[in-house]
Amino acid sequence: MKRLTKDIIFESSHLSQDLARRSVRGGVTTMTAQALQFVLHMAGTMILARLLTPADFGLIGMVTVVVGFAEMFKDAGLSTATVQRATISHEQISTLFWLNVLLSAALGLCILVASPLVAWFYGRPELTPVTAVLSLSFIITGLTIQHSALLRRHMRFGTLAVIHIVSYLINLTVVVLLALAGWRYWALVVGSLATAISGILLTLCFCPWIPGRMRKGTGVRGMLKFGGHLTGFSFLNYFTRNADSVIIGHALGPSLLGIYAKAYSLLLMPIHQINGPLTSVMIPALSRLQKEPDRYRRYYMHMLGSIALLTMPIVTLLFAMANEVILLVLGTQWVGAVPVFRLLAPAALLGAINFAPGLLCVSLGRTDIQLRWALISAPVTVLAFITGIHWGIHGVAIAFSSTWCLLFILFLFWACRKSPVVFGDLCRMLLVPSLGAILASVATLALVARVSNTLHMGLRLLLGTAVFACCYFAFVVATSTGRRLLSSIVHLPIALRARPTVTSMG
Repeated sequence: MKRLTKDIIFESSHLSQDLARRSVRGGVTTMTAQALQFVLHMAGTMILARLLTPADFGLIGMVTVVVGFAEMFKDAGLSTATVQRATISHEQISTLFWLNVLLSAALGLCILVASPLVAWFYGRPELTPVTAVLSLSFIITGLTIQHSALLRRHMRFGTLAVIHIVSYLINLTVVVLLALAGWRYWALVVGSLATAISGILLTLCFCPWIPGRMRKGTGVRGMLKFGGHLTGFSFLNYFTRNADSVIIGHALGPSLLGIYAKAYSLLLMPIHQINGPLTSVMIPALSRLQKEPDRYRRYYMHMLGSIALLTMPIVTLLFAMANEVILLVLGTQWVGAVPVFRLLAPAALLGAINFAPGLLCVSLGRTDIQLRWALISAPVTVLAFITGIHWGIHGVAIAFSSTWCLLFILFLFWACRKSPVVFGDLCRMLLVPSLGAILASVATLALVARVSNTLHMGLRLLLGTAVFACCYFAFVVATSTGRRLLSSIVHLPIALRARPTVTSMG
């Protein structure tokens, strides 16, 4: 892996050349790295779920809502602006760097000052020092926002994967050692600091860019406007996504919040491991195709269909094997997470492509649409959570699934308007992986119910997975759309070996 050097760090002409091969290589690299990260995260989850209690995770979850809320403001959408912009300069990125640093420092101090208020809100005095310490990791990570953005802009996804994997291994090592020493939730706090410090050192190693002074008149106004709309959307979206945790933590306490949060994170972990990095691949690629609508549409449809074909069955398989997965990964003390796990599955199914509307808005520079949509969806979702809490965590899970599914479909329809992508074509393409995944899960669930009293849990999991895979594959190959999407995935190695081309989108 090469470091970004001064002679290419702000060069843009090479980014649109050989775009298909760059995207495919970036996608394959990212998927491989994410598979490794997924294995590591699952192993870490299995270990920590046995060393720490639901209350430990719930306490950190309470603070994470606050820290994560401030997280979006320190970026201010400026890292995405760096990736999306057709051309950039040293002066522009230097100005954005110092803006990010100033925002990180100011917000970190706000979190530090607000730590007693966080403890008061939840009625947990121990949250005061926890919040104060986590504010330090918040400030540290703000120093490399633009460095990471430059790596993404240059499609250095292998480098970014190495940074994430090494940082996580350091985090896991620190947390496990401290948990064994009896530090309980403080193990997670110190692990967060270890991640922040290792992340900044590794990022600066691969991108040793030194920013200049902040200057006026560098042409960053358009980037600030783009970032402002994106930050407004992220603020409302984050508020919506975490309102359930705040409501549960306040009304029901850390133990039930820990069960709900762990069910939520375990269900979506495979999706986040795939979608997040692949979105990073698609944003710079689609941004280079803004003025070529036909190529843009083919690339978007091809990539989204391929991702849906891989991710949608993961969610429905987890739904069908929820009991076995929870007991295997988390242990018997987390059995209460099984019904929550299943009630959240409908939202997770569409969550397999949750980036679809946002990707259209960001790559086409239409983040104002995201902001307007969030102003509508946020109050609707929070009202659903407030209503659902009357029936406990199960009621919140039902409110989340039903509301999120409806709003996602409406948002996707709105994002497709005045874009190269046709909503009807998109729905027809996504029908194959979604319907195939649902039918395969029904068949698997019926089989598992029959053998639940006769087979060991591990054997049930293996048998259920095999039956699911056979049913899903049979459905996919029986349809022309499924065969086309499957063929595009199978032929990825051929695309990697193909000669460079500027026009082909694979």
